[in-house]
Amino acid sequence: MNIKRFLVFVPLLFLGWLVVAAGTEQGRIVYEFSMDLHRNIPPEREELKAMIPQFNEQKYQLVFNGGESLYKQVEEAAPARGRGGMGFAMRMPGTQTYVNRDEKEVIVRMEFLGRPYLITEPLELGPWRMGDEMMEIEGYMCMMAWYHDTINDQEVTAWFTPDIRPFTGPDRYVSLPGTVLALDINNGERVWVARQIDLGEVNGEPIAAPSRGERITREEYLEMMQDARERMGGMGFGF
Repeated sequence: MNIKRFLVFVPLLFLGWLVVAAGTEQGRIVYEFSMDLHRNIPPEREELKAMIPQFNEQKYQLVFNGGESLYKQVEEAAPARGRGGMGFAMRMPGTQTYVNRDEKEVIVRMEFLGRPYLITEPLELGPWRMGDEMMEIEGYMCMMAWYHDTINDQEVTAWFTPDIRPFTGPDRYVSLPGTVLALDINNGERVWVARQIDLGEVNGEPIAAPSRGERITREEYLEMMQDARERMGGMGFGF
């Protein structure tokens, strides 16, 4: 990531003041998302690396107002190229994440094998631990937070700014006292970075909860994904 990093200590005594200072309630953020496809290729299928490009990149947008936010894809993935120049385009499942702060509710629309599903969950604080580093992203100083996701067995590192409203971020990572502008899963396996931040009223961007899809629990969805990975010989490419 092309981001300037600052290794500075943030006294916890000031954290409460920074959270209170957050006040921007409307806007639109465009994230650049990158997934390392080679991470999911098992050793016995090493030859696939010659046919599949290492990184799949896409853009997502997050639109938010005083009480709601909606995260979704804004454009198709550009064709990537594997070794030998072979073209390869991969469209990620059509994920949408709707957050209602007043109702303390998160609704996630996922696609699996072309079929939409809706997962409704309570908005809860995550087990974040505050780090002692800061990073500048698009002109905003961001604090580091991290935790180990025991359900998916992955390391999650976020960089958030208290200068934009709390409980806002890409996908389901919306439980920090500010807006998440960068996110890293498993040290580069999946990375989100904010590339455009427009604060204030956003015209023509309605915020509404997704409604089309079969209602399912996250546990049931994860079980379907695991069954698919086993059928594909251990490869899931982030499904």
